Amino acid sequence: MAIEYRAWREGDDLALLEIWGGPETVQAGQFRGTLAPSANAPWRRCIVAEDVVDGVAIPVAAAVVHEAALHPERLWAYIEVARDHRRTGVGSTLLSLLRHEASQSPSGVTRLRCKVEPGTPGAAFAEAAGLAPIQRSRLVAVEPAALKLPVFGDGSEAAAAEQVEDLATGSVELSDVVGRYYSAVHGWDQPGDLSIAMVQRLFLDDLSGAHGAIVVRAPKASAFGQGVPASRKGRLEAFAISYAQRIHGQDPSEGAAADGPTEVFLGHEPQLSGAGAEAAIRDLLALIAFQHPVLLELDDSMTALRAVVEPLLDSGKARVQGSETLVVSD
Repeated sequence: MAIEYRAWREGDDLALLEIWGGPETVQAGQFRGTLAPSANAPWRRCIVAEDVVDGVAIPVAAAVVHEAALHPERLWAYIEVARDHRRTGVGSTLLSLLRHEASQSPSGVTRLRCKVEPGTPGAAFAEAAGLAPIQRSRLVAVEPAALKLPVFGDGSEAAAAEQVEDLATGSVELSDVVGRYYSAVHGWDQPGDLSIAMVQRLFLDDLSGAHGAIVVRAPKASAFGQGVPASRKGRLEAFAISYAQRIHGQDPSEGAAADGPTEVFLGHEPQLSGAGAEAAIRDLLALIAFQHPVLLELDDSMTALRAVVEPLLDSGKARVQGSETLVVSD
């Protein structure tokens, strides 16, 4: 076996697919899409390993490292090696080459991160390479009527209408809370400065798949302990954004049916106390999952959402869909 390394070329994707076959994990399916010719805007370096047999070079492995606009403190990295070429040093050599390329990134960022599935060869390789978990993420399907419906104010329709609202996804108020919440639960990998325009593009416009938004507000007279004029609505406490498309990486057989779970991004005003955040999340989840199942992406850093959802997992009223994802890093 004579292994040679070179930059990615057009056509390598098809050649590697013949060798690799289908992706072994959801994460592999996602990251294969980042394998592409090296570029400087945005910065990306991609390397291919070839096995030269009788003068014929056959691509057997590839690796990529690239900058991320949303989470700029680390570089995304991905390595995939054909099954019959693993444990031969090819993956380790590719990782060394990626680290060399990372040392010359224009941003000066050198730390790497990637996503793996626990118990897989990719997770074992990452651990051996010194990459440790910095976050765990799960897709959780919540069954209908898993939580008791909340009572707002005096229980009247008017009181409920005062606190529960369908909100346009283009709302600046919604975008502000979504951006601050996303930053608050990603302290482990800071997203940087999220402008209103960026939040709308990533989470709320048509291209993101956003389909609608429901919010729960504080009662007018008690929004964060301050009186609110009767002409104004209470402060937004929790939001739920639904998406028309299936969540990334979901198996086409899951959720494609009309009665499958709806993907929802559920969050809260980050200034709320722990108990207040949990209450707002619980009330909104009870409403949106009263008749139909919903699918949530649950990171361990989402403490209020975990406090509400994990008891549902324990009781069987919610289930983890697919496998866990670990984000590992230097």
